[in-house]
Amino acid sequence: MNTQARPPVADETAPAAAAATAAAASFAALTESLDYLDAASIEQVRQAYRFADEAHLGQLRNSGEPYITHPIAVAALCASWKLDAQALMAALLHDAMEDCGVTKADLIERFGAPVAEMVDGLTKLDKLQFTTREENQAESFRKMLLAMARDVRVILIKLADRTHNMRTLSDMPRSKWGRISSETLDIYAPIAHRLGLNQTYRELQDLAFRHLHPWRYVTLSKAVGRARNRRRDLVQKVQTDVDAAFARIGMPVRLAGREKTLYAIYRKMELKHLSFAQVTDLYGFRVIVPDITDCYTALGVLHQLYKPVPGKFKDHIAIPKVNGYQSLHTTVVGPSGVNVEFQMRTEEMHLVAEAGVAAHWLYKAQEKDGAAAERLGTKWLQSLLDIQNETRDAAEFWDHVKVDLFPDAVYVFTPMSQIMALPRGATAVDFAYAIHSNIGNQTVGVRINNEQASLRTELSNGDVVEILTDPAASPNPAWLGFVRTGRARSKIRHHLKTLAQAESEHLGEKLLAQALRSEGMQLLPAQDAEYQPIWDKLLRFTGSRTVSELLTDIGLGRRIASIVAKRLTVLMVEHGHKADPLLMTRERFTSHESVSQGSVTLDGSEGASVQYAPCCLPVPGEPIMGYLGRGEGLVVHSSQCAVAQRLQHKDSERFIAVDWSEEPTRAFDARIVITAQNGKGVLAQIAADLARSEADIKHVDMDDEALMDTIDLRFVIAVRDLHHLESALRNLRRTPAVLRAERALPKG
Repeated sequence: MNTQARPPVADETAPAAAAATAAAASFAALTESLDYLDAASIEQVRQAYRFADEAHLGQLRNSGEPYITHPIAVAALCASWKLDAQALMAALLHDAMEDCGVTKADLIERFGAPVAEMVDGLTKLDKLQFTTREENQAESFRKMLLAMARDVRVILIKLADRTHNMRTLSDMPRSKWGRISSETLDIYAPIAHRLGLNQTYRELQDLAFRHLHPWRYVTLSKAVGRARNRRRDLVQKVQTDVDAAFARIGMPVRLAGREKTLYAIYRKMELKHLSFAQVTDLYGFRVIVPDITDCYTALGVLHQLYKPVPGKFKDHIAIPKVNGYQSLHTTVVGPSGVNVEFQMRTEEMHLVAEAGVAAHWLYKAQEKDGAAAERLGTKWLQSLLDIQNETRDAAEFWDHVKVDLFPDAVYVFTPMSQIMALPRGATAVDFAYAIHSNIGNQTVGVRINNEQASLRTELSNGDVVEILTDPAASPNPAWLGFVRTGRARSKIRHHLKTLAQAESEHLGEKLLAQALRSEGMQLLPAQDAEYQPIWDKLLRFTGSRTVSELLTDIGLGRRIASIVAKRLTVLMVEHGHKADPLLMTRERFTSHESVSQGSVTLDGSEGASVQYAPCCLPVPGEPIMGYLGRGEGLVVHSSQCAVAQRLQHKDSERFIAVDWSEEPTRAFDARIVITAQNGKGVLAQIAADLARSEADIKHVDMDDEALMDTIDLRFVIAVRDLHHLESALRNLRRTPAVLRAERALPKG
């Protein structure tokens, strides 16, 4: 990517000679790093260099150096990853089409189609006319990503190009620093991380941070320098202790220090609101061992040497990260009580950890099996093509990639800066269940980036998500309409099913006990060894597998409680029990108007086992009847409901006695119809009247009768009881514009 080219200069004498010398010296240095290639491949790279050198002749970078030094530097970075000759040729030629008028056909003729395709994928579309710079950028990026999906070497060259441009960004006009650094942080550093190029990822982040926030970078750099001096003795002691511990067991290890990058320290301070002094994990060690088993042995050695910090062990060997990274991580309490992180890995794992997808070529160069490394990142790269199929517009494609860089995942943070990977489109509820099932089940709200948000909010990369919970809360069936992860969906369904079953079983037990009292038996037999024969015989009669299943079936209306109670009474009589005639008379003939012992009491907290009929929406204070529907539990109707009266005429044995509790636990919905004079502000006036009556409006519907003198308004409002509903209706009738206000009940 050409960010620093300047027009050719006319004067050539001494500067030109110096430039030629510098370029020759640079290519000589590059040649020294190509010892892993055969002579024929090195000659191909040399030919590409000569072609690029001629193409860029006379061009200078902003620093005054010959432009060819940039392609050479990019090729040198690619050579450090041991990329093949074709990739190195493309690296040397990557700006030739853009800046020098070279065509794709020229490159195919000189260097072959694979090299030309890579260069074309890296070339911006300056030749086309775009309405804005953003559109140009979007189309260029889309083209690069699609080329990258076909050949991963494209993005490796692109990342090398961006790395060298960031290293020399100080030579650019300061006005461009912000845009280029932000783009690097938003796009290129995450891509490097996604592909496992850890060194490149860390360097891009720090270089972008340095140019985006120069003052903060310098301040933090000085603080880290001071801390480094203070902790030099500590680091040396840890190194001595660890070397001695492994020497005692005769295990050959290579110990390497790891210092947290300035940008990582800055982000941790920003996200967790910490001062620099509170960031404790500035330093760590990598323990490189011969094989996988030795990784776990090394873990044991370290845990014997230092006490591990609970909850700080991670096994990324058994469960690798999505970019192929493998290591054991542990944090221990080192000398002077300072926490020190250790990472145990093999040489191969270290190679993948540092070079990621580029490790494929490193493996090939070392004649090792590179099949696993070759697959690194391929799923993600292939899925870029899927986004392209969905999104033909370049700007929209760019937005997709910026907001959700990884098509198969978004990465978000907990308030403690733990990163979580979730599928694209995942919501706050998915996040809650990803943390723990109990967190998901008790979720009542969410704060995203310290701001209150809806539970259905789709999460974006980098969001900091804090879940608000309540131990008394439970999953809402409506969540199933927007959750994305299979885990969340299955957990919600399981909880609702378990909850409904428990509620239905409890209701079934109450119904069976009530029916049994009508047969003269005071209590259900206990579920113990003495009465087990009775229950076994009853289960054989009903065909149920367990008592719990039988009671659940009664609660759901799949079995009639009175029939089961009659059979249970016979079995209890056979067992020596006697029916109480007085109890039987009282239960069977007590009028429903006086609250009998056998009725089911309702207060609104029953859950899924009890439904309040949507046809009449009964409210506390009015007479009600309970219908035990087949498989749908207990459905409660108003006694005035025409639907319930028709059901009672056809299916009377399924109706049971129900009564309201003296203190309902919630408000209940009621449907009302208001006929009012059609005019401006009528709806607002009625809504205000309902608000004064403390009746919440849940739904409103009206006729489309703009030219009519009167209009019907249909409301669903939440009221405490029948008295509250009647009070609200009386207040509405006093409104001058209201002609009629009444409760809506189904007609017979």
